[in-house]
Amino acid sequence: MICLDVRVGDILEMKKQHPCGSKQFDVLRVGMDFKIKCRGCGHEVMAARNKIEKNIRKVIREDGQ
Repeated sequence: MICLDVRVGDILEMKKQHPCGSKQFDVLRVGMDFKIKCRGCGHEVMAARNKIEKNIRKVIREDGQ
């Protein structure tokens, strides 16, 4: 599996939406696990890297890189 270049501060657009209706999440922590925060309701989720990476549709960088 290819390891995506995801950094703290990135915005992840997921394939499936959160129960609140938002598909975008802020990355708070990166490692073997990701800690992400829903941009709609603010709910924080910690999950295994491989589980999150397979559900990412797009990585959005705030700094424009």
